[in-house]
Amino acid sequence: MNNQKELALWHQFVSNRDTSRLGDLIADDAVLHSPVVWTPQKGKKIVSIYLTAAASIIANDHFKYVREVSNNEHSILEFTTIIDGVTVEGVDMLTFDSEGKLKDIKVMVRPLKAIQVVHQKMGEFLERMKN
Repeated sequence: MNNQKELALWHQFVSNRDTSRLGDLIADDAVLHSPVVWTPQKGKKIVSIYLTAAASIIANDHFKYVREVSNNEHSILEFTTIIDGVTVEGVDMLTFDSEGKLKDIKVMVRPLKAIQVVHQKMGEFLERMKN
């Protein structure tokens, strides 16, 4: 398996913040490991909700990938962005299944101030989505 097509779809999602094609990208049994929530978020619906929030908050106009390491199944994408004046550095660790769908994503963020602002902004966004 070669994940280049799926990785290109991921990059398109991030750069355009286009959530309309998330259904094509995410596996039904996908799992998201948040940098601020200990419990893994399981299932296409909840992963889509978290990625929609991240597209709005983290993948803003300052967002850019600065390094990428991939093999056929896994991709590690290092990013940087600025949220409310706070520089955020992080890593998206993506795993694709045999059908090319995103089955696992783990997001790591640093430093502590960045984790705090991501936690605050994601929480506010997710709360608005509930209502």
